[in-house]
Amino acid sequence: MTTEIRAWRIDDAPALAEILNNKKIHDNLRDGLPYPYTEKDAEEYISAMLSADKNKSFAFAIICDGNVAGSVGVFRRDNIHRKTGELGYYLGENYWNKGVTTEAVKAICKLVFENSDIIRIFAEPFARNAPSCRVLEKAGFVCEGVLKCDAVKNGVVEDVKMYALLK
Repeated sequence: MTTEIRAWRIDDAPALAEILNNKKIHDNLRDGLPYPYTEKDAEEYISAMLSADKNKSFAFAIICDGNVAGSVGVFRRDNIHRKTGELGYYLGENYWNKGVTTEAVKAICKLVFENSDIIRIFAEPFARNAPSCRVLEKAGFVCEGVLKCDAVKNGVVEDVKMYALLK
């Protein structure tokens, strides 16, 4: 299975909508994404990523064997954190447990470190999301700690793990 990352295209919207209409995926993402997720939602997201400041948003489709499999992005923080980027990702369930996300995370981190002045990339998965934590560890991220009672998802107070990778 070959994995790569590439810029989003508007014609990726149907595949993106299908991926994000999975409650198992949605339950591990931050709030703000509509559910159900429509093709119009996908088109709006893709358009926003294509027009975003290329020095602040590094957002890509994850492609597996030619198909859209998910999304990966690093988003620059601001002010005193301006050389830090936050990593986010999700993958369609058909591609889970195949090393796809790890490869995509490695690829985007390499791209961001080589093409920007960002020196630290971090991610904050829910502590209960062991597969996501494992992806980060396999990609070289270090767990810097657990943020107790840091988030609320689906009405449940959640712990969050802080992972980081330095340039």
